Amino acid sequence: MADQMIQNPEMELIRQYAKALRLSNLRGNCSDIIHKAQIDKPTYLAYTKAVLEEEVQTRQKNDLLRCMRQAKLPKNCDLDRFDFNHSAGITKSQLQQMRELVWLDQLYNIIFMGPSGTGKTFITAGLIRDAVMRGYKALFMTMDALVNILRMKDISSSAMNAYNGILRCHLIGIDDLMLMPLKKDEAVAFFNLINNLHEKSSIIITTNKAPTEWVEILQDEVLAQALLDRLLYRCDVVKLVGSSYRMENRSGFLTKDKEAAL
Repeated sequence: MADQMIQNPEMELIRQYAKALRLSNLRGNCSDIIHKAQIDKPTYLAYTKAVLEEEVQTRQKNDLLRCMRQAKLPKNCDLDRFDFNHSAGITKSQLQQMRELVWLDQLYNIIFMGPSGTGKTFITAGLIRDAVMRGYKALFMTMDALVNILRMKDISSSAMNAYNGILRCHLIGIDDLMLMPLKKDEAVAFFNLINNLHEKSSIIITTNKAPTEWVEILQDEVLAQALLDRLLYRCDVVKLVGSSYRMENRSGFLTKDKEAAL
């Protein structure tokens, strides 16, 4: 039966119509859908509803997968797996409050401060994942990657497209802010970006530098103050402390010799 339907010109025409209308589920599963209807014999109303419902679900699933790819998230950033034993400074109730994303609708920012391995990156990526799951356009990126976009956007179309994509986001996570000193033009370009995002998008920042140290890294007190004014205007600063999860759980690939080397 299925082989006969594949050769049916009307079936091929349905596939062409589905392609033109971008109905990917119907296009890819046309034979199975019609074969099932021939067996189950649903009403016209039930059949039409089922076809459209499956199409909507497929489209939503594909849209979510696409948005997850565009968010550029690191692996394994589900906040349900966050280990509070390796990070102090944030409680379960505070994290749950963050995950409700009310602050995102109110255009608040968050700054996670603390030494390496205390969960700053994990929480940031996890909140961005939650936002994407809820339908927000969100992006995770390192400060190094962002600086490269800022440096190249005026001479590269791909960098300019990436820059414009940042401006369209509801939420941006910037990892390792102020880890390395910025050149003057990079610092100015970064300020201009934050200024463009101010009160239009929410920003999450991870850093191991206190805001008072940003002046030294930016090498410009006026610029640092203007940047902090915009970031801290509506912002929660969360200081994380504790042992490094990565160091305590590090692994290697080399086989350990049972006998010590002579």
